[in-house]
Amino acid sequence: MARAALFLDRDGTLIRHVHYLHNPTEVELLPGVAAALAQAKKLGYLLFLHTNQSGVGRGMFTLEQAEACNRRMVELIGLGDDVFAGICTAPESPTQPRVYRKPSPKFAQEMAAKHGLDLARCWMVGDYAVDVETAFATGMRAVLLEGGDVDAAPLVAWRNLGREVIPHASLAKFVETLSKA
Repeated sequence: MARAALFLDRDGTLIRHVHYLHNPTEVELLPGVAAALAQAKKLGYLLFLHTNQSGVGRGMFTLEQAEACNRRMVELIGLGDDVFAGICTAPESPTQPRVYRKPSPKFAQEMAAKHGLDLARCWMVGDYAVDVETAFATGMRAVLLEGGDVDAAPLVAWRNLGREVIPHASLAKFVETLSKA
């Protein structure tokens, strides 16, 4: 049987959003994130991190600085260095050719092939429209967390297209629903 997974945005989903975060000392986990990730793993979900870091492509900071922030986040989560089965730090700016930058399906497709995932049983969890569009581009289900850039208009448009977007207040609240399923 193919496996299920959570593909997770970083900023505003797992950690406090800091504009162009590049300093690991500014990494702060959002409430309930570590427990939610532990519960998701206990339920059998593989975890993947997919984060756009356009500051790299814009020359504002280096890929190494972005990855140092990822490492600090993993340290704060406290579930071991292998908490994520895969990490994609997409360095492209919006004006550069898109390879891994969300909503590109490339990372999810590669992880599905590598880990035997059924993308229809996977979730993309984030707080921006691009996270939802990534879910649609890959055939995953979409979870939109409060606090991002999405207002009512895109939600209505997605529903009119027959695309389901599940709203949740936080990652912890979403994982609670997985526990009950």
